[in-house]
Amino acid sequence: MRYQDEGKARRSLGRVLTHNLSAKIAATPMVVTVLVVFIGCTLWTIWYSFTDSRLLPTGDFVGFEQYERLFNTSRWNRSVSNLIWYGAFSLVLTLSLGFLLAVLLDQKVRFESAFRTIMLYPFALSFIVTGLVWQWIMNPTLGLQGTLRNMGWESFTFDWIAQSDMVIYALLIAGLWQGTGFVMVLMLAGLRSIDDDIWKAARVDGIPAWRTYLFIVLPMMRGVFVTAVVLVGAGIVRLYDLVVALTNGGPGIASEVPAKYVYDYMFTAGNIGQALAASTMMLVTVMIIIVPWAYLEFGGRSKKS
Repeated sequence: MRYQDEGKARRSLGRVLTHNLSAKIAATPMVVTVLVVFIGCTLWTIWYSFTDSRLLPTGDFVGFEQYERLFNTSRWNRSVSNLIWYGAFSLVLTLSLGFLLAVLLDQKVRFESAFRTIMLYPFALSFIVTGLVWQWIMNPTLGLQGTLRNMGWESFTFDWIAQSDMVIYALLIAGLWQGTGFVMVLMLAGLRSIDDDIWKAARVDGIPAWRTYLFIVLPMMRGVFVTAVVLVGAGIVRLYDLVVALTNGGPGIASEVPAKYVYDYMFTAGNIGQALAASTMMLVTVMIIIVPWAYLEFGGRSKKS
């Protein structure tokens, strides 16, 4: 009897392994890439962040020394505070403006396709291009300030990238210009998925449009908002190229961000251990964003099922 059970177990295991065999073979390169490149490199990064690696990785374990040094560095602390400030305002304003623009376009306005294309166009550009464009616009000599002063408005001032207390606002403007259109398209797709019967019922009940959006439509678009938060949040954490193109972290360290800190210590300062410690903290930040999203999306579904 025991041999029969073992035979059945082997046959069932064989059926599982051979089921959709071609699909499994096709997915093998992706699985290997995930295991080696993503998981393997992540574990490598975390391990060497606990070493005193300089120009080359070494195995000299030093515990949390790199992390203690990291959080005692004014440049890193300024980078984190800049990212928190930029991230909070960027996330709130991007979602708010994107939703408002989507509501306006959802009114079946004329030339909707043209407006949609215009608003989405900045997202098609790289952050390097966006940073260079806004660097020229905010250049005190050649940009908007210089142009208007040459036209006679000599009191006009728009030199935010040269002021340490205003440069973060310059980054925020450029980031909103880049990402709001993408969020608008996501929100518009979510609005278009709302059943027309809901709108008809709200109008019959005499519910104002703003209350319909606030108390009926928004809860039904939870999935769209969660997706937008994850995408925008991940982009905020790895903010780098926009800063390099627009301000290069200046004036001084006024616009430094963690990703630039990692790059500079990895390739300029020659301190791999410090760079990997900073990148590990960025990974932790991303996980703080991803884990709640995964729980809301998949944990809630499993409970319902």
